[in-house]
Amino acid sequence: MHPFPFKLYLVISEEACAGRSLLWVAEQAVRGGVDVVQLREKHKTTAAFTETARQLKALLDTYNVPLIINDKIKVAMAVNAAGLHVGNNDLPPKEVKRLWPECQHLGWSVEYLEQLDSEQMQYVNHLGVSPVFNTVTKTDTVTEWGLSGIEKIRSLTDVPLVAIGNMNAANARAVIKAGADCIAVVSAICAAADPKLAAMEILKQIENHD
Repeated sequence: MHPFPFKLYLVISEEACAGRSLLWVAEQAVRGGVDVVQLREKHKTTAAFTETARQLKALLDTYNVPLIINDKIKVAMAVNAAGLHVGNNDLPPKEVKRLWPECQHLGWSVEYLEQLDSEQMQYVNHLGVSPVFNTVTKTDTVTEWGLSGIEKIRSLTDVPLVAIGNMNAANARAVIKAGADCIAVVSAICAAADPKLAAMEILKQIENHD
């Protein structure tokens, strides 16, 4: 198992960047404290997704920030990403590790408590608690976990928890206190007028959660 030592996790797509350059938004976010980035492109061809991933990885490598790819194992392997994030309708974690044993950071979205008893858990490096609060950026989810849901999941597993779903500076502290290890952000950084400042403000809440 590889540790998941990250605090602020950016989930980025071209669509989420409000008309700005994805690479610019990503760099500003990293300069503000984002320490891991996931590229999620649901509507691009594999070739276009791979090209964006290559460009993003080249940028992130200069900051020593790992890149995680959403769902598409072919893209992740093609660009030598640090990891892959999969949901319940994607490739199962066991199959990911079979096809790509070098995957360092394999995340799996938790939508049901029953998943914590699955054999898939032995292949997972971290769990995406999705969504903590319902959000317009992801509408195909099942459970809105809330703070009590994070507390419940935390009581049942020691696997690192990445909280995603309408996360921002106003709720990050409470979510970390509830048991999350890391906060994943989409709109609160990608659509912010100043992504660097937005990242700094959220990171401050994560680090001052006591």
